[in-house]
Amino acid sequence: MNTDIILYNGRIYTQQTDRPWVSALAVHEGRIVAHGDDDELRPVMTPGSEAVDLGQRLVIPGLVDAHVHLAWYADFLRDVDLTRASSARHAAELVGKRARQTPPGEWVHGRGWSQERWPDHTFPTAVILDECVPDHPVSLDAQSGHALWVNSLALARSSITASTPDPTGGRIARDESGRPTGVLLENAMELVTRMIPRPTPEQMIDRMKEALARANRAGLTGVHDFDGALAFQVFQILKASGDLSLRIVKNIPIDLLDHAVELGLRWGFGDDLLRIGGVKQFADGALGSRTAWMLAPFEDNPDNLGISTTGPQILLDNARRASIAGLPSAIHAIGDRAVREVLDIYEMLRREEAARGILPNQMPHRIEHVQLIDPDDIPRLAKLGIIASMQPIHATSDMEMADRYWGDRADHAYDWRSQLDAGAVLAFGSDAPVEPIEPLGNIQAAVTRRRSDGAPGPSGWRSRADSSGRLTVEEALRGFTIGPAIAAGMGDRCGRLAPGYLADLTVLGQDIFTRDPMTIGETEVLAVMVNGRWVFTDL
Repeated sequence: MNTDIILYNGRIYTQQTDRPWVSALAVHEGRIVAHGDDDELRPVMTPGSEAVDLGQRLVIPGLVDAHVHLAWYADFLRDVDLTRASSARHAAELVGKRARQTPPGEWVHGRGWSQERWPDHTFPTAVILDECVPDHPVSLDAQSGHALWVNSLALARSSITASTPDPTGGRIARDESGRPTGVLLENAMELVTRMIPRPTPEQMIDRMKEALARANRAGLTGVHDFDGALAFQVFQILKASGDLSLRIVKNIPIDLLDHAVELGLRWGFGDDLLRIGGVKQFADGALGSRTAWMLAPFEDNPDNLGISTTGPQILLDNARRASIAGLPSAIHAIGDRAVREVLDIYEMLRREEAARGILPNQMPHRIEHVQLIDPDDIPRLAKLGIIASMQPIHATSDMEMADRYWGDRADHAYDWRSQLDAGAVLAFGSDAPVEPIEPLGNIQAAVTRRRSDGAPGPSGWRSRADSSGRLTVEEALRGFTIGPAIAAGMGDRCGRLAPGYLADLTVLGQDIFTRDPMTIGETEVLAVMVNGRWVFTDL
């Protein structure tokens, strides 16, 4: 047996039922060829093999983020970071500092603001920005990505006035006289974003390399990306140059469905490093912008049922076209009405696919987020073979908002435990840059349902009287390994550390199975291997 690398003297969690723990692995040409105890693998070492003493450190299957916006994240690393802004005024001052370093007339970008972190919980206005940034058009994404805050110059450049109608599936926030306030919700954001120059692929490459390096240092070996054509182009360039250090499943935005169908792209096209995923649509908005589509109104606003950003019939027609073309769907649904409507759509699709002889595992449809679900709908994802693509870190970020705007309905919010118990496949992610891309903090949120400061208490947020809403470390880890592998159609070769599987692994400085769950997010990542190659190492 030929070997390139031998890892030994470790605590290696294989995620195999029959042999979950070993101390050594042998790797050859990007795959694991043997595992076992040190003594078992000593005979398979060949001259020239790299031998790595793990020093009893923990090795786990490579972590995969099943929902990320990598190009958006790459931009975020260079934009004005507003995640710590304590008020609208504070955010405007941070933007003003960047504007003073930017030639007049050029756009200034930022993201991460949330009115829910501010004392009055009210949306900001263009007037506040105008006072700090009068000479630059400003575009600031909310943390959720479902609201945009702009100044008056940006409104003017986008020709948005009191007479501008709300676009379908969007809303222009207005004052009592009907004038735009400077906040745009959902599809209305496109009125501004279409005016902003986008970088070329060449300009994006350096940003993307920085994002890839950050992802690797965080412990990631792969992502499922939900950005557009520019990201896909950059991924291909990086792959050709040997600089693509993550396995990427590239999902297709709905506005490119016609192109994908015309080209004949199908789910899984590509290879194990870069492959085609499904087609992304939006059924509704988000909690933070109070645009999630609800069965009953938000607690603070009896007239607000949220926004259906894409009508159910259009969602169905698009998903049907994609399915016939060989592409599964990944539909964003956060409110309980949106989740129900998407499940109804998938129920119809499954009947049609069954008539064509298509099995659920051949068309792995997904619901992205599943943040609030009506109890009657909880078992439907498993029954229909729909993947629950969820982000545990959203629960700890959003818990106060969910309590405030959803009330007792929040007992069924961010409920990955019920989905797991019902038999659904969980594929966990970060939604970066909406949340940090680092997966270990996300695992901590799944296991504890608590923020890093301990809030809201030992049992975790809305974790039921017996704390059963929390996951075990093993269950959370499956959500970042086996679940994404199944969603990608790679369950036979990713997600485990076993002979025949791809050599993707993460080496940790502490044992997350035995340490205090509230410190999992502090665990040091020491090394990451993708396809048998170290893409990050500090061993």
